[in-house]
Amino acid sequence: MNARPTALVVIAHHRADSLTAHIAARTATRLESAGYRVDRLDLRAEDYDPRMTAADQPDWGDRDKVYSDQTEAHMRRIIEADVIIPVFPVYWMSVPAILKGWIDRVWNYGFAYGRSKPKLAGKRMLWLGLAGAEKDDTTAPLMKQTLEMNLRDGISYYTGIAEAAVELLYDTEGEPQRVDEHGNFTKGEALAGAERESHYAALDREAVGYVEKFLSLT
Repeated sequence: MNARPTALVVIAHHRADSLTAHIAARTATRLESAGYRVDRLDLRAEDYDPRMTAADQPDWGDRDKVYSDQTEAHMRRIIEADVIIPVFPVYWMSVPAILKGWIDRVWNYGFAYGRSKPKLAGKRMLWLGLAGAEKDDTTAPLMKQTLEMNLRDGISYYTGIAEAAVELLYDTEGEPQRVDEHGNFTKGEALAGAERESHYAALDREAVGYVEKFLSLT
């Protein structure tokens, strides 16, 4: 057993040079400085296939079913983690397919749910999303509410993880995006130069702040 607590940082983006990957790296660094052993699970780098397979399909008559080797390996990484932090871009007020498929295949019957004593009880979870919309966009409150309902309530709480939160970084593309009350979408000029650097430095600080806030709740 590790003397230090373990944090599983799940990176859900198709590009290694994405802002999502960068924020995940900053998150991991902050966790390490707080004394955590960090397990980085980069779904793209591991060539993770989000599509359900027959091997990973739940068997409602057998909650002790042995799933595919890959899924069983990911289950072990979740079990070994004290803290779980998926970092992901927000797509359609939800998570990208690669993260949804990881939940579908790995957070499976008999493992994440379906037992009177949840295996994941006592773990803590922070969902850290990156949204293109600005914080004062009219859709932002609904986005946060929808993600909290789906991720915190529908996944974390449902699987026995009582200490869970959803935090969002807004305006992550550095290009003002708005949807008005009539559903019209507008996109402004992209930031450049020192203004762009300042904007992304602020996102860095905000992400680290969310991690620190989450860790302070222990």
